[in-house]
Amino acid sequence: MRLPSRPSAVALILTGLTGFAVAQEEKQAPIPFEGGTLTITENEDLEKIVAFDGKELARNYVAYFDRIVEIGGVDVALFSVGDGGNACGPAAVMVWKPKDSDIRSISVGAEDCGAPPAAATENNVFFVPYPLPGETLPVQVWSPDAGLSVHGDITYAPQPGTDWADLDPTKLNSIVEAFKNEAVFKAGQQLLGDAMTSVATSLLVGGGTESTPSGAFYSSGCVPHACGSADGFMAVDPKAKKLYFAQEGEKPEPDAWPPVVEWPAEIRDAMKNALVPPQ
Repeated sequence: MRLPSRPSAVALILTGLTGFAVAQEEKQAPIPFEGGTLTITENEDLEKIVAFDGKELARNYVAYFDRIVEIGGVDVALFSVGDGGNACGPAAVMVWKPKDSDIRSISVGAEDCGAPPAAATENNVFFVPYPLPGETLPVQVWSPDAGLSVHGDITYAPQPGTDWADLDPTKLNSIVEAFKNEAVFKAGQQLLGDAMTSVATSLLVGGGTESTPSGAFYSSGCVPHACGSADGFMAVDPKAKKLYFAQEGEKPEPDAWPPVVEWPAEIRDAMKNALVPPQ
């Protein structure tokens, strides 16, 4: 399964977290469900607890009720529950009651910095992830009868036919979105090789782009929940049709693609201001 042009991972994560924060400000009323009541309460440690008739189903520092859907004739309540924090979405918690059985629940994405938004069909709930450049991820599917399984794989791909001339930095929420351009993606793939996903991840938590006098644009960022450990830098020069990447590591100087000695002075200075602390 190939992924054409889609919203960037960082845009989706941050959008989801905005809704997450807003939901936390409003106290959730009890939810009638399968002859009982679903509730979200807060304990003395500020944890939110999802429960059915007092039986705990899930807990974390943020939790909100999404909706109730019918899957294969069974009502399923969907919740989002997670740690909160920057650029790391919540896990999906599904609650249902099989015929002649007690209430059940399952969490998807609790160990992997959140699950993709749940997409419900008549018979299944699909979790379709948004891969980063160079990444292939599993698509998961769940139903009350069959449980959770892998449906297939999805691979990041740029928008076909896009070139350097199509780049507009003012339309990028994050510089990671530049990889949606086919020319940028191919140049990045050639330059970074197996490091492509790691470098893209190091740019996820970041703002918009800045420009150099020559017309190149750049931005820096960091890994979700790990800022300061492997921060990244990316610059795009549409006129010269070149890319520049750097990522902090265990060495005193960041790793760079191509080597820093091949960088224009203005881009090298921008990278050092972003990643190399003053001595």
